[in-house]
Formats: sequence, structure tokens, C-alpha cells
Amino acid sequence: MELVHWHALVVISVICVAFRQARAILRRHHLPLPPGPKGLPFLGNLLHVSRHFQWLTFEKWHQQYGDIIHVNLMGQPVIVLNSLEVINQLLDRRAAIYSDRTRMVMVNELMGWELNLPTMRYGVLWREYRRNLNEQFRQAAVRRYHPVFLRHTRRLLHNILVEPKHVLQHLSLASAAIILDVTFGLNVVSKDDPFVAMADVAMKGMSTASVPGAFLVETIPILKCIPLWFPGATFRRKALVWKQAHDQLFHEPFEAFKNGTDGANIDSIAEKMLQDIPPDQSYQQRECATKSVCATAYAAGFDTSMISSHFFLLAMAMHPEVQQRAHEEIDAVVGQTRLPDFTDRGSLPYVNAIVKEVLRWQPVLPLSIPHASTEDDIFRGYFIPKGSLVIGNTWSVMHDPIHYPDPEQFKPERFLTDDGKLDPNVQDPMLAAFGYGRRICPGRYFAENALYLIISCMLMSFDVTPPVSENGTPIKLEPVIASGIIVHPVPFECVVKPRSEAAANLIDRSLNEFQE
Repeated sequence: MELVHWHALVVISVICVAFRQARAILRRHHLPLPPGPKGLPFLGNLLHVSRHFQWLTFEKWHQQYGDIIHVNLMGQPVIVLNSLEVINQLLDRRAAIYSDRTRMVMVNELMGWELNLPTMRYGVLWREYRRNLNEQFRQAAVRRYHPVFLRHTRRLLHNILVEPKHVLQHLSLASAAIILDVTFGLNVVSKDDPFVAMADVAMKGMSTASVPGAFLVETIPILKCIPLWFPGATFRRKALVWKQAHDQLFHEPFEAFKNGTDGANIDSIAEKMLQDIPPDQSYQQRECATKSVCATAYAAGFDTSMISSHFFLLAMAMHPEVQQRAHEEIDAVVGQTRLPDFTDRGSLPYVNAIVKEVLRWQPVLPLSIPHASTEDDIFRGYFIPKGSLVIGNTWSVMHDPIHYPDPEQFKPERFLTDDGKLDPNVQDPMLAAFGYGRRICPGRYFAENALYLIISCMLMSFDVTPPVSENGTPIKLEPVIASGIIVHPVPFECVVKPRSEAAANLIDRSLNEFQE
């Protein structure tokens, strides 16, 4: 009897989807939707859009249909924007109606991310949390975190020197340690620390569940009510595991902060927020806001910084000529008796070009988290229905051959003029790497500053080369990517050695001096 009940619910849901399709057609005001691939009855383009590497499918359609395309996922209109010009026209200049998120049944309702700023619905609470994050991570505010960046980067170099085979884990640790230090004042020193694994598991779950069309429950939300044992309820069992990881991420670092774990040399964001309670908020409300803001910063800051540093390492192992030019620039500007810091940045154009190229070459979010339109709209003569998912195709932006010739190649020099200075006429990847409009990542300056310091100090200290086969031949590396809303390189091997004995001694000395 219960099985019949659930089958009836599914049938009703299918009818609702069909009604939504018909309603969307009737309200077009006789204007066409943006061009796109022809879909199947009822399913639309659901079978044409894999849950893996969607940006490559959208890029193919970009070449066929243009800068703005329409995709139908079982009645859910999806508008994909494939150029920075079109993205800015809609997501920035018309942000008033393009800043919401869709319902996100898996991520928000089943996994518990509804208080996470990137996935929160647009409204009063979102604006409050966004304002809190902006206060802590605006460009001027990031400078006060530079001592934290310096301390953990020096520890990173020492960890790599001692255990070079675990370089990827050490980079992950550094990313987690920096953001946990700043947000909660927690001092994380081991690559095996549970806070590092916690963030990794939680973010992988969120990344998988956020892919448009990946789970049928997004199209038929009532499916979220089916029992865990029901056939086809695998998504519910996955969501349960991922919710446990989210809950750990949301609660445990904050509890460690409250319990007085030894912290950093600056006041943490959590401490600042709890000391500055607005008159219209209770302590409980402020505590909830603090947990959400800091957990958001921890999750997003850990993942983007870690993945970008992994892509940097891969690029260096693939391109010794890039390392050589960077070594020459750093040696000329910094010398060999100290490590680079933020005062050197303006004198290191090629290193800055490497930072930009890392962000461009393999964007961590090749597709933006979908925006949701809150009103019917007309753009370039096309009808965009209310409730559409609107996606910025960051991959297409970063691999546009008009702005970036040979876009698949890692070429930092594309950002330089003939005389070696940063070229202001080349499109800056920062305009696309961290989202768009009102949904742009508040921590973008924080992440970019941390990436600069890690890259410059690693280039100063180490040579990175590909692994070698048994007969001593270098093994060619390729960028093999694991798919999701957030992408990362599949774990790879490389050889990391200090550039010289003097470089190794400098690493030890710098760590000791900073700890004194």
C-alpha cells in the first residue's frame, strides 16, 4: 500500500513538471527563448547534459548557438551565459532580479547548507551575512591577515622540505590552517588534523550535489520525502552522509573556538563578531550569524585556495621554463637571503602573471553556482522566464581565444607587455574566477593574496619536476580533472626539491625567526 502511495506522488510530480513546461510556453509573450539544442518531449535536454564536465558541453553549444543559450531540464529553463560581456549585462547590471538561488533541495534541504552564504536564498538574512563577510574580507581588511599568511606559508615550506612526497597534503593543510586561524583563531599544524579532512569531505559532497540536473529531486522535490529504504533513494542516503559532514564543519570549529583552543596572533573573526553585537540582535542570533559566516569562509576559503595551489604545482611540474623565468625574477628582486613577502609584489610582475594564469588555466568553478531569476525578463529580444537557472560559463570566459590566444596552454607571459610589465589591456581573470554580480565571492582578495604568497615562496625555495619512470625518463603530466561544481586535479605525483642547500637553510631559518 505504501509503495502505491509513493508511486502516486511521483505521478503527481510528473504532472506538475508538465504543467510548469506548459505555463512557461504560454507566458513567453510570443518572444523566443534563447537558442539552444532541441530537447526531447518532457525530458528536454536532460539526457544531453551529463552531470560530469558540463562546462565542456556548454562550450560546444556556445560555439554552435552563441553567447547566450537555453537548455531545458525537464521543464526547468536553464540560461547559460558564455561571455563576460553577457554575464555582466545580466548578473551585474540587472542584479536586482538575478541574485537569488534556486531551491537547491539536495544541498539546502537535505544536506543542511541553507545558512551557507553561496547557497542561501536572496533576502534580508543573506544581506546581513554578506555584509558581515564583506567587513572582514574587503580588500583593505585583508592586509591585517598578512602575518597569518606569512606564518603558515613558512610552516608550509618547512613541511615540504621535511616530507616532499606529501606536498599535496601540505598544501591542503596550509589552506586550512590559514583560514581556520583567521576565522576561529585555531592553530592547525598537522596534515592529519580532523579539521582538514572534515572540510574536504563536506565540500566534495556540496560540489557533487550542486551540479544542475545531477539529482532528480531538484526537478521533483517531493521525492525528498521518500524513505531511505525505498528503491531509487540512493540520493537520500548520500545526502545523509554529506549532511553529517556539513554539520561537523558548521559546528565543530566553532565549538573548538568557544572552548578556548590556542589561537593566532590576531583576533579571530569569530571573536570580533561576538564582541560587536548590534543592538537589534540577541546573543543567540549573533552566535548563529557568526557560525554561518565563519563556516562559509572556512569552507569556501579552504577549497578554492587548496585547489588553486594544487593546479599551480601541476603547472610547474609541466612547465620548467616557467619556473626558470620566475626563479630569475625572484633572485633579481628578492635575492637569496630572505623569502618573498607582500612588499615585493609590485616588483614581481612575472610571479603575478603566474597567479593570474593559475586562476585562468583551470578555474576552480568552471561554472558559477546557478543564479535564479525572480522576474520574467527580455534580453536581446529573447524571453527569460521567471525561475530560470542562470549560469555564468566561467570556463568559456577563461578560454576565450580572443582574450587568451592558445587558451589551453599555460602561458603567464600572456599577461605581460613586451617590456615585462603587467598588461592592463589583458582581461583580468579576477573578473570571473570568483563569481558574478552580488554573488561574487567576498573572500576573493583573501584567496588571491594567500595564493600569491604561497606561489612566490615556493618558487623561491623549490624546483618542481615531473616524476620519472624506472628507466629514469620523465613521465609526461596532463591536467586530469575530477568533475563537480568545484573541480580539482586528480592526485598526481611530482618531485619537489630545494633549489640549493642555501634555500633549505633559509626555510629553516625563516620558520625559526617567525616563531621567536
